[in-house]
Amino acid sequence: MLEDRTTAASAASWPAAYPQGYAVVDVETTGLARDDRIVSAAVYRLDARGEVEDHWYTTVNPERDPGPVWIHGLTNEALEGAPLFPEIAEEFAARLDGRVLVAHNAVFDWSMIAREYARAERQAPVRQRLCTIALSKELGLPLANHKLESLAAHFGVVQQRAHHALDDARVLAEAFRPSLHAAARGGVRLPLLECRPLTEWADGPAPRIGPQSGGGGYSGYGPGSWRPSRKRPACPYPNPGRYEPGRPLKQGMRIAFSGDTSVDRELLEDRAVDAGLHVSTSLSRLTSLLVTNDPDSGTSKVVRARQFGTPVVDEAAFGQLLLDVEPADGA
Repeated sequence: MLEDRTTAASAASWPAAYPQGYAVVDVETTGLARDDRIVSAAVYRLDARGEVEDHWYTTVNPERDPGPVWIHGLTNEALEGAPLFPEIAEEFAARLDGRVLVAHNAVFDWSMIAREYARAERQAPVRQRLCTIALSKELGLPLANHKLESLAAHFGVVQQRAHHALDDARVLAEAFRPSLHAAARGGVRLPLLECRPLTEWADGPAPRIGPQSGGGGYSGYGPGSWRPSRKRPACPYPNPGRYEPGRPLKQGMRIAFSGDTSVDRELLEDRAVDAGLHVSTSLSRLTSLLVTNDPDSGTSKVVRARQFGTPVVDEAAFGQLLLDVEPADGA
């Protein structure tokens, strides 16, 4: 039945504005922090209508501890003879060149890839990305949650080796094809986002955090830092007001962060922006929510949150809230 619907969509007029090709990507990493590295990568190249052209996989020596071996299965021994990222950067780039990067939680995969290229003093040839979580929301798929296994099960795709980059990329490619055709049939605008390359990288300690950083941001770009080549675009949605505990976030809400986070701050902020939230560098009476892992600290943002009665959640709770953000009124 699914094949019949896909064939029907192929026979119909295809949206002229849709991309001409896709690179479905999965990377496994040593962790989620700013200094973590890629340990394996896979790319399935698809044509304009989601048909597989070829696939590619490599392990990567991260030049450090491989991290959660119990998740990705890649030990020090398995990675000892693997190429370094600069040695696979050209081949990887050729697989991405001129295509939309597709991934499940694409901001994470893109962030890790962009950092690796910045370390290698290069830029990945990617200008747009598409997150399959965002696409499933656009399509209104009846998923219990937004995990890859739920998306795969919805389309009858069988996972063989979860958290193996090649199999995860295969599963996502097979689930993306019917999603793409469903979007084409329904005239759905694909949720394409800009990929901002990183312009600087140098290994070393993280940049200094200080009072000139806007209350928790980075005060400068030194060794071990990176910066996007352009500022984030302004949030297109009006602020609907404060977050109400027990209810979902809503597009347009103003989010502020304070203190250290286990996930890289840039990644958290990108996830918020991708969800349609406004990331603020300061806290005011208009702030909808403060995210901090240390609500008892004396930082200026925490103090102001107490004064203004701004709701506060920790990083883990915020991550859960990001999975289901309500659309803005009229969106």
